[in-house]
This record gives sequence, structure tokens and C-alpha cells, in this order.
Amino acid sequence: MRYIYNKNNMQGLPSLFSHLECLECGKVFPTDKLINYCHDCVQPLVARYHLDQSIERPSWTSLDHTSMWTWFPFLPVLEKKNIISLGEGMTKVLSIETWAKKIGLKTALLMKDESSNPTGSFKARGMSAAVSKAVEHGVNHFCTPTAGNAGSALAAYAAKARAKSSIFMPVKTPKVFEFDVQLMGAEVHRVEGSIRNAGLAMASYNQNAGAWDVSTLKEPFRLEGKKTMGYELAVQLDYHLPDVIFYPTGGGTGLIGIWKAFEEMKLMGWIQNIPSRMIAVQMAGCAPIVHAWKKGLSASEVWPDPTETAANGLRVPKAFGDKLILKAIKESNGFAIEVDENEMLLVLKEFAQAEGLFVSPEGAACLAAIKGALKLNLINPNDKVCFIQTGSGYKYVENLL
Repeated sequence: MRYIYNKNNMQGLPSLFSHLECLECGKVFPTDKLINYCHDCVQPLVARYHLDQSIERPSWTSLDHTSMWTWFPFLPVLEKKNIISLGEGMTKVLSIETWAKKIGLKTALLMKDESSNPTGSFKARGMSAAVSKAVEHGVNHFCTPTAGNAGSALAAYAAKARAKSSIFMPVKTPKVFEFDVQLMGAEVHRVEGSIRNAGLAMASYNQNAGAWDVSTLKEPFRLEGKKTMGYELAVQLDYHLPDVIFYPTGGGTGLIGIWKAFEEMKLMGWIQNIPSRMIAVQMAGCAPIVHAWKKGLSASEVWPDPTETAANGLRVPKAFGDKLILKAIKESNGFAIEVDENEMLLVLKEFAQAEGLFVSPEGAACLAAIKGALKLNLINPNDKVCFIQTGSGYKYVENLL
């Protein structure tokens, strides 16, 4: 049977979720149990779907723009009644011309603007998927370490689900994030050090608490929410994918997810090839993926003593999904690049004055990386370049002041 996607029947399709797979050992896990990661390999699990070329690709105008759940067939929740949604996803792609021309790009720069999501960032996508799937299995207590936006998102979606959330954040996280999660009724724990220290504190707490851990890639479903950025980007551009995609990479779930979405679309015949090179952007004071890529490694090392940065989301000493990040970079013929704090801050102001847009420091890191990549001839001025603006700059005012 050939499925026809339109407003009348796309949402009538069931979830095509098939199983979970460990890419390290190949072990397959069923859909009827809530599983976090492969304990044999201590590696993330990836959701797989029943995909074939009988599924017809949609157009942007044919989609329901209410939320990312327009992609329900390609998401892991089996029953729609279990969806916990605040209207996340279906964000705009903006065409940036003035600043692009100023730095030497021959075509407009594309910005996928995630700041319009609930709680102000792309984290809403992942938490919507993760909380929904856990609720489907009866979970009523969640926990996560956070540098800011993930905590805000979990607190909001847990509140919507009438569940408890316990959130662990570094002491130097901007107070707006602490206020945000407390407003939503979350239990907040402040921890000295980086997000890695927050994760260790949470693990100790959770030995007795028994909460469902939704740390980045330590459960498989935040990835599925993040991949919807890739589906949206493709259909918004009428399946003419960018040549290069710059992604601010802390935990790296979005970079992995966008690449996963493109691979799924290729399996269904929606695209014939994937031209996009995936670029991981990190800060010079905490760049484990950049250093691993430069050394040709398949995994990163723990970054010692990460430097303080206004881009909280990029201060991640070691991503749990580092192997998947490096795999996506390699498969896409991409690269990893670091920028320093001053470059990021200067570009944030420069971009605001040229375009009237207040991007997050993580988004500004991508902009600085684009400038740097042009100077180093890592990208071509004629390339169709896209970057993911992951959240609202206004939540970082305390850092920037």
C-alpha cells in the first residue's frame, strides 16, 4: 500500500516504531519495555522504524503545523493519548542576507530558529518525546543534569504530565534557569563544577530515588524528538538539503538526530542522496569532539577543567554519545571546529546589529565558526550554509551582562 501524506490522513498513520538497536554491538531491544541504554557496551540505543519507499513524502503546505507530532509515524510513542505536548517544533527557517554578505557568503545563510519553542529552546523537542514515551510506560518521576535549557524543558513537560522532576545544575548556571524550573514545580539541586559533576551528583541521588534518567542519550527518545529538526528542514527547503549544517555541540543529540532524519528519508526515497556536511561547533575551552576529530579518534576523551563560558550548553567535558557524534561527522564528510569566547561574543553583537536578532551564545558560536571556516577554506562561499539557532538569547542575559 502506498501512503499518501496530506492533512486528512497523515495523522491517521500509526507509529512505525520497530525496535531499539545498539550501534556498538548490534543488539536489538523490543518496544514493549522502557530501556535506557545498552548496559553491555555502555552506549546509546537508537530507535528504528518500519521504513520503505511506499511512504510518500509530504510537502510543507500539506503538514499540520501544530507541533512536531505531525511526524508521529516516525516517533516512538505508540498511542497518541500518551503524547505530552506544549506545541513544540515546526519552527521557521530564516534567510539571513546582510550578515551573510558581510562575511563573504555568496548566498543567504539559513537559520533554523529554535527559540520559538516552549521554554525557549530546541530542548523542548527532545523532552516532549522522552517524557511522552516514559509516561506511556507509567513513569511519574524524572531526573536530569542540565546546563540550563534541558532543565527548563524537563520541568515544563513533567509539569504537563503531572509528574515529579529532579534537576541538577551547576552553581554557575544563570539564575533564570533555576527560577524557571522552580516555577514549574521541579526539585532543584545546585552542584559545584560542570554538568559532568551535576550528572555524578544526580547518579548518586538516583540510587535511592528511582527516577527515570533523561540525561542526553542515556535514554533513546530525546534523540527522536531532536531529529524532527531534520525532517522539518528538508521539507521546508523542498528537499534541497543544505551543503553544510553548523551545529553547537555539547551533548550533540541534535547533530546526531538531524543526520538520522536524513538517513531515514533516504531509506524512504524522499531524497536520493545526502549532500549535507555536519559540522560540530565547540568552545576552545571545552572541545573534546574537536580534538578527537583532529586525531582521527572514534571516541573523545574527558576534557579536564572546562573553561567557563556564556554558552552554558557547550561546557560538556565528554558527551555520552561522542561515538555517534564523530560517526555522523565522518559519514557526512564534515568536520569539528572550535571558537574562542571573544570571537563568539563579538559575533553575537555583530549579528544582532546587522539582523536585529538576539541569538543564544551557542548560536553565536556557530556564526563565529562559519566565519572561521570561510577563512580557513573549510567551506566554500557558494555553499548553501545552514546553522541551528538552538535557543533564545534572552535567557542568557545574566551571563552576557
